[in-house]
Amino acid sequence: MSAALLDFPTPGPSVRDLVERAVDPHILLGMPHLNSSGLSETWLMKELGHRHWLMLARHLGLDTADFRTADGEEAYAAICATSLTAARFNVARANDILSIHSKLSAVSRTQTSTRHELSVDGRRIGTVELISTFVHRAIKGNNHSIARVTLPEPQGQRFEWSALAKNAADIRNGRLRTHFGIPVLAEKALRTFRFNPSISQEFNGAGLFYFAEFQALADRALENWFPSKGPVSRREVFFLGNIEKNESVLFDLIDCYSDPKTVYGQLRREDGKVIARMFNTCADGA
Repeated sequence: MSAALLDFPTPGPSVRDLVERAVDPHILLGMPHLNSSGLSETWLMKELGHRHWLMLARHLGLDTADFRTADGEEAYAAICATSLTAARFNVARANDILSIHSKLSAVSRTQTSTRHELSVDGRRIGTVELISTFVHRAIKGNNHSIARVTLPEPQGQRFEWSALAKNAADIRNGRLRTHFGIPVLAEKALRTFRFNPSISQEFNGAGLFYFAEFQALADRALENWFPSKGPVSRREVFFLGNIEKNESVLFDLIDCYSDPKTVYGQLRREDGKVIARMFNTCADGA
């Protein structure tokens, strides 16, 4: 009499285990994380956006970043402002270890901040802050109808002040007069760059133009106009809307100085709606 050997599959890691792995503070850098100048800012923003959403899910007591309104409708933790300061991404090389130490704080009933301190081999290479707010599509399938929505918040939550969140509110309400030393209300474009986003490359899994692609688009324009510009050392982006698939987006250069060390630009839809305002300071060029 022979006994059949049964092959029982080994249980895989739990979702909670995978979330903990995803927010591990250390990453071995390789080609996906780098560009010709060092650490890729576009990759970094996608990675930090992912960490932001997972940290927010844990903060709300969820196993995954599956956010829902009170009536079960899908909601998204949309990034509404980003800040990059003291960036020295040229330090990063393949096989270096990037350390990301992150902290989450609620800044209002509707907004959450995560702050990420970046270092390579003990050398600080920058700080990033992301501010998110929950949104949904007021009209199903329409990216122009993105609107804020309130989700249940933890009991006894304390709010922390954020200069980035305040500037974002002032940008939206027209209260911020100058930023990075440049008048904010001036909107006459010095130059305009037209871009046709790829549905398969620049839109995320929610069908929205990915927040990390806003700055990537602006860099394409600036590199086209100023080929010798240096890498960005400081950047703030304030997000005001989104675009539909198959819709063009335009980057307007509004003002710049120091040839062009400091730049203020805006992204707008074909209908003229401004969907982002962006302020950059670059290191010395080549």
